[in-house]
Amino acid sequence: MDGKITVKYLQNYIKQKDFNPELIKDYFLKLSEEVGELSRAMRKGLKAESIEDIKGTIDEELWDVIYYTLAIANLYDVDMEQVIKAKEKINQVKYPSSIIFEENR
Repeated sequence: MDGKITVKYLQNYIKQKDFNPELIKDYFLKLSEEVGELSRAMRKGLKAESIEDIKGTIDEELWDVIYYTLAIANLYDVDMEQVIKAKEKINQVKYPSSIIFEENR
């Protein structure tokens, strides 16, 4: 592996590891829980001091939020790479910026 991780890779990884359509409400509840944990970590300023020491930090909670977001996307068969591209086009119209989203990166 070259150290680069794509959204597509993450989505496929999570789908292989954790795909239980019958638990959709539980995935959402878990996402909500992780957002709360992220909020607590942010309020307390809990940033990891090293990559090995992320337990209970903003760093860890951000990953948990991403994980459950992608797990829910999988249950609805949503290709997040395509959604990101489409949403960025909408955002560029609504919030013009000189920074252009580059596709296929």
